[in-house]
Amino acid sequence: MIPKGQLLIIGGHEDKGAATGETLNTAKRGGTQTHFEILGCLIQKIPRAHHIIEIIATASAIPREMEALYIDSYKKEGFTHAGIIKLENDADGSDPNSIKRIQNSHAIFFTGGDQSKLVSLLRNTPLLAAIRKKYYADKNFIVGGTSAGAMAIPETIITGGLITEALFKGDINIGNGLNLIGGIIIDTHFINRGRFTRLAHAVALNPSCTGIGLGEDTALIISNGKTAHCMGSGMVIIIDGSKIRNTNINVSDNCTPIYIENLSIKILTKGCLYQLKEISD
Repeated sequence: MIPKGQLLIIGGHEDKGAATGETLNTAKRGGTQTHFEILGCLIQKIPRAHHIIEIIATASAIPREMEALYIDSYKKEGFTHAGIIKLENDADGSDPNSIKRIQNSHAIFFTGGDQSKLVSLLRNTPLLAAIRKKYYADKNFIVGGTSAGAMAIPETIITGGLITEALFKGDINIGNGLNLIGGIIIDTHFINRGRFTRLAHAVALNPSCTGIGLGEDTALIISNGKTAHCMGSGMVIIIDGSKIRNTNINVSDNCTPIYIENLSIKILTKGCLYQLKEISD
């Protein structure tokens, strides 16, 4: 089933202090946009009287002093209403009021924080079912996420791992995500935190998935579940493991470095388009 809505995944770099009024993605050579601006640009292309966004976060992801900043920033970009849905316990994913808010929204946005915690509180809940239903049925609906909020979106996610001088069995943890899209694994803060080997490891373990390494200040807009459009001042690294021919990843022990041959690497920058693999239902 092809989703009608759009996904917006962002590599991170939120300024939590915001002392100078910067809210996300300070300008770099080549220019960039904040995620507020990107969402505002997308939503304003859709004519309607009101534009509503719901920000979804675990209880610890947005400090109380940041809530007003988020709401004000979205309103400056054309959203007539911005609300925050905080997930504190398992019951929050079944809250009828939150579900109704999702049904009435035009965009939702997952903040950064802890992808495993976000998934554990949201996966298999009526709230996520409402998001999924709207994403698949409404061509004007946008699901966005930054940092851990972006990493949580696919079916398969990185839940943690070590970054060392060599790859070893057990250095990475893979889990189930929110499953709004299949066939990809997302890693964020990709360049700044040196996460190439981590994503390569994840792809080698799941060669049917395409690895998407998002640099900070960089985003992909995914339409129809497959067409990815790159935005921002940084780069996106695409890691394709479908042609791996020689690796010891399935037989190595905890003390034997892993080797991988024939990974395919692509670099996307602002304006690039990339077609993701078709995923069978």
